Amino acid sequence: MELRLTEIFHSLQGESRSVGRPTVFVRLTGCPQRCVWCDTEYAFQGGSRRTLTDILAEVASHGAHYVTVTGGEPLAQPNCLPLLTQLCDAGYDVSLETGGAMDLAGVDPRVSVVMDLKAPDSGEMHNNRLGNIELLKASDQVKFVLASRRDYDWARMQLDQHQLAERVSDVLFSPVWGQLPPAQLAQWILEDRLPVRFQLQLHKLLWEDARGR
Repeated sequence: MELRLTEIFHSLQGESRSVGRPTVFVRLTGCPQRCVWCDTEYAFQGGSRRTLTDILAEVASHGAHYVTVTGGEPLAQPNCLPLLTQLCDAGYDVSLETGGAMDLAGVDPRVSVVMDLKAPDSGEMHNNRLGNIELLKASDQVKFVLASRRDYDWARMQLDQHQLAERVSDVLFSPVWGQLPPAQLAQWILEDRLPVRFQLQLHKLLWEDARGR
């Protein structure tokens, strides 16, 4: 059983409610979406084929208890599902970062899902799989990456329409790096008293866009 893998690395979690936590990242190759602000285009293609056994061994070599499976879009590879299960079976705390266009139905319930809902300026709003919202657990998270006031207003509407703050543990609002000033987004959230978590990408603050950090 194999997966196409871009990289495995040990760093600090840069986003979500686990921000700052030492984490092993397993970045799978390939993505069906093309968000205009994507910062991991190098994961769209290439990579190398690795067995699940090899992947788990390399994860173990880093000595961290928390593992994030990301991409690209990890669920674009069917063997992502058994990888998630085997990581959980090995005793890791596991999160999955997914773009929201792939079916969540087969994801191991022990996994904490961090699912994007793509806002208008991403260019991929039409690919949001809204049926996934019904599959989210109380331990999951929903992330909005926002480039403009239009994106923010759309995200606020989704928050209300789908009662996201009541459905999942955290709703994350994040500004697109270099496009939406973080202080502006923070001010909108405070003015509207939204029940969301504002976040910046910690890894970019520490290491800019260095790959593998």
